[in-house]
Amino acid sequence: MGDRQGIDGGLYRKVLGRYPTGVTLVTAVDDGEPVAMVIGSFVSVSMDPPLVGFLPGKTSLTWPRIEAGGSFCVNVLSDRQGELADAFFARDGDPWEGTGWVPAASGSPVIPACLASIDCSIREVVDAGDHWFVVGEVTDLSHVDEGSPLVFLGGEYGLFGRSG
Repeated sequence: MGDRQGIDGGLYRKVLGRYPTGVTLVTAVDDGEPVAMVIGSFVSVSMDPPLVGFLPGKTSLTWPRIEAGGSFCVNVLSDRQGELADAFFARDGDPWEGTGWVPAASGSPVIPACLASIDCSIREVVDAGDHWFVVGEVTDLSHVDEGSPLVFLGGEYGLFGRSG
């Protein structure tokens, strides 16, 4: 990260690392093959129309494969799925082995053990510095009523605890 605006890259990462993010697995199908990327930069954009967004890095090799299909599914990982996230992040072996995914309406993989899945068509891709901001129009939703999300903070996974 450059110092063009007087912001030190190391300090930037450290400061923004103090903000927790949920961990998602964005999935799609490319030439009949399931593809996925771990994303923490997922956000609700609009309720009317229903839009969500995420930010893949411009150097990602997976994003062009997802974009080519025109659709994706956001799988919200539970606090018991840290190893699954690591398997997709590590890029060694076959992370799909044993996931037991099923196709969403778009064909994108849904991981049934996730807390929620959000099936989308790609609506817009916006230049956002060293990332793309991908806006998806929600076409289908599902969720489970139990469990807690996998949270990432300061370089490690954590748990979200509810009180009361």
